[in-house]
Amino acid sequence: MNMSNAEFVLEAVDITKTFPGVKALDGVSLRVKPGTVHALMGENGAGKSTLMKCIYGIYSPDAGTIRISGQKVEIENPRNAMDLGISMIHQELHPVRTQNVSENIFLGRLPYKKRAGVRWVDRERLVRDTQEVFERIGIKIDPKQKVSELSTSYCQLLEIARAVSIGAKVIIMDEPTSSLTETETEILFKIIRQLKEERAAVIYISHKIDEILQISDEITIMRDGKLVGTWPAQEMTTDTIVSRMVGREMNNRFPPKTHKPGSEDYLRVEGLTSTSPHSFRNVSFSVRRGEIFGIGGLVGSQRSELMEAIFGLGEIKSGKLYINGTQVHNHCPADAIKNKMALLTEDRRKTGNIGCASVVDNMLVVDQNVNPGRYRKNGLFLDKKKRGREAKRYVDMLSVKTPTLKTSMESLSGGTQQKVLLGRWLLSEPDILILDEPTRGIDVGAKYEIYELMEEMARDGKCVIMISSEMPELMGMSDRIMVMCEGHMSGIIEHSEISDEKIMLLASTYTAEDVKEKP
Repeated sequence: MNMSNAEFVLEAVDITKTFPGVKALDGVSLRVKPGTVHALMGENGAGKSTLMKCIYGIYSPDAGTIRISGQKVEIENPRNAMDLGISMIHQELHPVRTQNVSENIFLGRLPYKKRAGVRWVDRERLVRDTQEVFERIGIKIDPKQKVSELSTSYCQLLEIARAVSIGAKVIIMDEPTSSLTETETEILFKIIRQLKEERAAVIYISHKIDEILQISDEITIMRDGKLVGTWPAQEMTTDTIVSRMVGREMNNRFPPKTHKPGSEDYLRVEGLTSTSPHSFRNVSFSVRRGEIFGIGGLVGSQRSELMEAIFGLGEIKSGKLYINGTQVHNHCPADAIKNKMALLTEDRRKTGNIGCASVVDNMLVVDQNVNPGRYRKNGLFLDKKKRGREAKRYVDMLSVKTPTLKTSMESLSGGTQQKVLLGRWLLSEPDILILDEPTRGIDVGAKYEIYELMEEMARDGKCVIMISSEMPELMGMSDRIMVMCEGHMSGIIEHSEISDEKIMLLASTYTAEDVKEKP
């Protein structure tokens, strides 16, 4: 169906981009209408983020044309893109954590006033303008608060507010709900509907198919750097989206349960309380060998903080930790690693990924520090061949899509980075594997591969602890689910009794009996 250029606010035609060893985009075209939500889908490594970075001026395409409202443009950098009315919310968050909220919202666009012939930042106007943006989109964050004090989910909302503040004609949202709760997601959808009414176009990248079907007008699917096609959203179903994304049918979202939890506790936590009065308090639970133990809760429930403290990343005021009946003290992550524990953190960019380092260096950084002699020849020099063999073993096992082991992490897709970090911890051969949002920003095919790996770990008798904000994942993978609310353990649900209603009830309320503290 032919349409005139004026009917599209953005056209990217025959875009090609090649990196050393890989053709990331092979003649891909994308046309977006004003006042619509255009979903962009595909497996990790399909080229979605690369295409958006070409449109936003982060990358220069090797070939192809970009038009805004029918006019050909050359986008040399993100500042140029913003001037043309294009804004982007990145999958990997990049807030300036040393600055406050309002400074982040208007970064590069700070309001100034003159006093005695000298330009000063107009702080009053900065706070006022930030509050106006927040009121417009319905979020509550103190404009003067330091960004370093915000959780990942609030940083995500901050990025959304910044994009809206620019008044863009095209807003690119790359996995915008990856760290948001259902309530926060509804806030985002309300913002998107408002943007549509204002004739702005939203390019929405997500692996959450239910969201795509709920919010999108059109869906474009990519595979291996090429365009598969574009369809009206109302013509698509979950099955058609998945099959066109992966090029094969996927009938089951989760692998069959073949593991069997043991009868005795292997990890036991008793009355764990943080030194911070606003964090977790009096939390007790246990995990058996061969069990997948889910942890649910809303943002602010202190799930991640609890697991980080158990791993030696947070200070504990009181409580005890036992592994196989012996009390242990994890004063730092090195202690936890020696006690055969591993932690895949929620924010891979902030606390996991070494972006400028290679795949092999990222994968071996833990095991090489714990077992330095394993990777040395004659006790002096690094054994590069052995390092390569060990890294390749897990690259193959996890189906990591990378041109070479020397490829830098920052050039890989978000889901591929996640697999590398998972391989890092598997190399340390842990008995207790803690996974904080393990499939955040990962496509359906890669998710299934990680689920299979979790199943295999449990089958081998490991303790697998999974924090997840995705209800289907939590329910589909867990043998039991511990739910937290405002720093307290509000309940543990056995497998036969798991339901989304019970999880949400426990996540939003708790009783005095649930949180009664020991004297």
